[in-house]
Amino acid sequence: MRVRWLGRVPYREALALQHALFEHGSEQHLLLLEHPHVFTHGPRADLATNVLVDPASVGAELVSVKRGGDVTYHGPGQLVGYPIVNVPNSLGAADHVAAIQQVIVSTLHELGVADAHVKPEYPGVWVGERKICAIGVRLANGRTMHGFALNVHPDMRYMRDYIVPCGIADKPVTSLAEEGIQADLATVVEVLVRHASGQWGTPERQDVAWKVRPEDLAPFSRGEGPGESGSRAEARLAQAGVSDGLSISLRKPEWLRPKVKLGVEVLALKKTVRDHALVTVCEEAGCPNLSDCWADGTATFMVLGERCTRACGFCLVDTRKPAAPALDEPARIAAAIAEMQLDHAVLTMVARDDLDDGGFAHVAQCVAAIRTARPSTMIETLVSDAKGDDSSLALLFAARPDVFNHNVETVARLQRAVRPSAGYARSLGVLSRAKATGLTIKTGFMLGLGETDTEVEGLLADLAGIGTDIVTIGQYLRPTTNHLPVARYADPTEFTRWKHVGEALGIGHVEASPLTRSSYHAKHAADAVHVGRSVTA
Repeated sequence: MRVRWLGRVPYREALALQHALFEHGSEQHLLLLEHPHVFTHGPRADLATNVLVDPASVGAELVSVKRGGDVTYHGPGQLVGYPIVNVPNSLGAADHVAAIQQVIVSTLHELGVADAHVKPEYPGVWVGERKICAIGVRLANGRTMHGFALNVHPDMRYMRDYIVPCGIADKPVTSLAEEGIQADLATVVEVLVRHASGQWGTPERQDVAWKVRPEDLAPFSRGEGPGESGSRAEARLAQAGVSDGLSISLRKPEWLRPKVKLGVEVLALKKTVRDHALVTVCEEAGCPNLSDCWADGTATFMVLGERCTRACGFCLVDTRKPAAPALDEPARIAAAIAEMQLDHAVLTMVARDDLDDGGFAHVAQCVAAIRTARPSTMIETLVSDAKGDDSSLALLFAARPDVFNHNVETVARLQRAVRPSAGYARSLGVLSRAKATGLTIKTGFMLGLGETDTEVEGLLADLAGIGTDIVTIGQYLRPTTNHLPVARYADPTEFTRWKHVGEALGIGHVEASPLTRSSYHAKHAADAVHVGRSVTA
């Protein structure tokens, strides 16, 4: 059972991840998390009667979902669990609900709530006549989604004053805190996972950081200007369990020394890039494969400028305040690609959290311009997470890039240390939403930041579970002393092993080597999974 503590995740992002694991996965998954304030309801909910306030007036969303039950609240201080597991349709949803109830009752008993029990006439778990845990599930094609919401220490006004929970007006609600049990979410998760293993299998567990503090965000994301000190980045890494690293002066192994050859093809491509006043991530990010890829007549174009609004601990891209997007950039990129006669073009972007749509309309315009200038070119877009915003992502989904690429970068435990303005669940959710529209999805991550073998396998399992088509794996190389240290240099044979593991798990193609980067051999990877021109799903 793949158990993931995901932290505080917006409901729609978690729903996208659930759907992908439900549709594409075959393993047992248990997602554990908190949500920001949200009211959800099934298709037969009586909203007029059971929603007592305008949700926006109390800082909450109202989201319709395909599950049983009426109106339910999710929010901070409430442990939400989504078991996405295999249950034969012949057993029925009632048996799955009974399994969840048993896990919750056993958990509450161990925590000291002796009166926790179930009521045959009502789903959920009760303490006396007070409901402490709501349950709503969906079972289809032998697989489940949705799950339970256990009240640990939430703001109870949301369930008492703002809705009629589950449409049951004559039954009050309660929480562990109100029952006199002072337990934090971490403690409850530990107990619950132990009891869940008896229902759904031996847990393989990974946790993201339990709390993201404002001071842990990149300075630009806090509105304080560019840059990030190495000491703060390294402190976050130490909090994640990585206490030291290799000296930047240490001589790299032979396999990490790229052979730079500035031949005729490279110089010609460099001239084309300069003539059209374009920026390539090959140069900006100091990619070790620049001469290799450029000699092959391929390059990754960076749009929206060369200044990023995030300061990730591994990246060399400039973090000063960016300029406004260049309106003529889509035309210049399209002209360069047509002039170079590229069969496979890669567009990447800096994160533009300063723009309302995250810059996604601009990327979509670049795709459209390339389609007009050279219709036969396959287009891959390597983009940010758009802060998880559905409307921003939809702009690029509508442009139908042939490959939608968004990097998860590292394992769950190291997310906050490596990219404090992003998130594991958000990245999986972005990829899941792209997959749901019928796009070929691709992602990449690095070795050498302090991850374990178990964590790498778990990450590959999560990517396979959401239907990822292409994965790239490379060695992290420290750009400067202000960036995160390298924990270790992975041997080339390790990359070969992870390629086999990922493809055995169901990923269509894994490109893995010490010098692999996101767009390395991009055309060959796309060919390996038989990418064709994307059509609207």
